[in-house]
Amino acid sequence: MVKHNNVIPNQHFHKKWQRRVKTWLDQPAQKKIRRNARKLKAAAVAPAPAAGALRPLVHCPTQKYNSKIKLGRGFTLEELKKAGINRKLALTIGISVDHRRTNKSSESLDLNVDRLKDYKARLVVFPRRSGKKNIKKSDTSLSKKDVVSAGKGINEKPLAAPAVTLATLTEEIKSFKAHASLRDARNTARMVGIRLKKSKEEKKEEKPAAGGKADDE
Repeated sequence: MVKHNNVIPNQHFHKKWQRRVKTWLDQPAQKKIRRNARKLKAAAVAPAPAAGALRPLVHCPTQKYNSKIKLGRGFTLEELKKAGINRKLALTIGISVDHRRTNKSSESLDLNVDRLKDYKARLVVFPRRSGKKNIKKSDTSLSKKDVVSAGKGINEKPLAAPAVTLATLTEEIKSFKAHASLRDARNTARMVGIRLKKSKEEKKEEKPAAGGKADDE
């Protein structure tokens, strides 16, 4: 029986942590395996882009991350219509489609429309079957070697702007007084109502004075 207000002895000396510890000793080998798998996939789908179907650029949700841009699930029907691409044709030429997403701003709409037009200009479609009879107007007669570069980097998102930019100090920058400018701006904002009231009172005083001069004449 434990007496007084002491801590109950509850020491765990038999945790057997060796059974639950996790190690990743095969990480270097797995890295090489994944790299070789990507090479095999790229060679299998060549000259199509190894990254998969073209995806739009969208902003991340929530106020915390909405300044970041990532690859979305698919293009909206409005974006495809503005780019002149049929929604059923888009699925057959490597363009992802998301009928649930909608455009909330003209900036994102124009950005993805330009992305589609760039892809459409660089798109090369090979005939499904060999033979002159099976070649369509939209198909190309170029060899695979000539069009490998057409799909490079098409599904990459733009690089983020650098966080720090460098500039040369000029005399105008050196002579600029930031603290004084801020004080003037604050003072101007604070005195807006007072100055406006004062200007109205001055205008009222000027009107009767001008009328009095005319009567005297």
